[in-house]
Amino acid sequence: MFEALVDYTILGLSAATAPNSLFYCFIGVTLGTFVGVIPGIGALATISMLIPITFHLEPLEALVMLAGIYYGTAYGGSIASILLRLPGTGSSAVTCIDGYPMAQQGRAGIALFMTAIASFVGASIGIIIMMVFSPLFVEIGLSFHSPEYFSLMVMGLVAASSITSDSQIKGIAMVVLGIFLGIVGTDINTGTSRYTFGITELTEGFTMSAIAMGSFGVAEVISSLRKFKGGTLTSKSIGLRSMVPTRDDVRRSWLPILRGSSTGSFVGALPGAGATIASFMSYAIERKVARDPSRFGKGAIEGIVAPEAANNAADQTAFIPTLTLGIPGSVTMALMLGVLMIHGITPGPSMMANHPDLFWGVVMSFWIGNIMLLILNVPLIGIWVRVLMIPYHVLYPAILMFACIGVYSIHQTTFDVITVIAFGLLGYFMRLIRFPVAPLLLGFVLGPMVEEYFRRALIISAGDVSIFFERPVSLMFLLITAALLLWSAWQSVRQSFQRKVVEAPLPGNEAAGARDGEAAQSR
Repeated sequence: MFEALVDYTILGLSAATAPNSLFYCFIGVTLGTFVGVIPGIGALATISMLIPITFHLEPLEALVMLAGIYYGTAYGGSIASILLRLPGTGSSAVTCIDGYPMAQQGRAGIALFMTAIASFVGASIGIIIMMVFSPLFVEIGLSFHSPEYFSLMVMGLVAASSITSDSQIKGIAMVVLGIFLGIVGTDINTGTSRYTFGITELTEGFTMSAIAMGSFGVAEVISSLRKFKGGTLTSKSIGLRSMVPTRDDVRRSWLPILRGSSTGSFVGALPGAGATIASFMSYAIERKVARDPSRFGKGAIEGIVAPEAANNAADQTAFIPTLTLGIPGSVTMALMLGVLMIHGITPGPSMMANHPDLFWGVVMSFWIGNIMLLILNVPLIGIWVRVLMIPYHVLYPAILMFACIGVYSIHQTTFDVITVIAFGLLGYFMRLIRFPVAPLLLGFVLGPMVEEYFRRALIISAGDVSIFFERPVSLMFLLITAALLLWSAWQSVRQSFQRKVVEAPLPGNEAAGARDGEAAQSR
């Protein structure tokens, strides 16, 4: 097996290092970083617009370029999330929670540098897992059926509800709201419209980009309307020294990076999961294992490196079900499959045997592309940090323009622009009443999946819900979910008890307080 892997690696390198492959890989990762930084465009819209160009390219060149755009946006998306609290991609939305506070503390350079390193490490681990354990991951994916997927999604939703640092009840409420938004549209089983209220545009449901742009980006613009000044950084703080992390930053980062890479690699290899779920789950895990969870949401470096490692690892391993099983894990992966079919190549188990140069050439291009991204991003961090110095009254109208153009370009409808504005107002209101927006996004993504797999499982079992407990893997996920709920409940009770102890008057002070009150009343 090792000898075969070496032979395939050499074959893939020879294909990936061809001049044309290198050129299109560079074009892809550069364009991917660019559209990731600019709010609202994203990989989906960019790849959709570039599909006609792939007619004139070789299959390897087309796939290398589109793949570079796909995982390149993860690097660029974190830049916008950290600097402007504006997620360039759905998977980088969770990075806003701690990345933006770091930028406000004058540590934007460190945050961007560490996310670049975490992204590269996560992607590298994902590629290694894809190369070595691809057959194993394929077997795991094939052994999963509707009950296992339902239990996995429920576990993800419960984990998402714990992302908030204030109250898990608020987190659950936002998850439920996200689920409701996710089921708006056409029922995939019956073809009937649900919760559309006669609005034709809602038959296709809300778009992830519109909700993310509105609830995070526009909400930030609204809350900053009165701040007609630049960021907290000065020209002196933008340099190589501002990008060097402290020993404490490194100490706090390396384990979360490894945990995030492991989580992202596993979740990304599951059909239908993806980088967004991986990043949210990784963030929830870090909050659970942290000694001081209260640091999260206030600039904890673990809160940015773990999700970034996870979503980049997931971006790499997402190609496992796409290329080896022909099962797209997302709409973007579906576009990748469409490009292959355009060139007469059928994705699936036979692809690795019939087109080894294409399969392993794409895999080896991931190494080359991520090295290019690291080289491109680290020297340019100073340029991205300088964005914070642009006055808000100049920067934010441009952000709104790019967000509206990007959202409009997906379906070419003004309804999506109106949706962005509406969710911007909703996000601002949620910020005022201290409700977290991040769980809403994961509820929106997972809600339709939970419903679909639940209904499929009940069809298989003829309506018997015991199917979720009879299958070992499904039962394992449900037990983990129950453990998360019990742990969160215990933490809530403990924190409530600690607050009562702190707020309780000390013995002997009650009488003194009463005398002071009587004296004040007599006066």
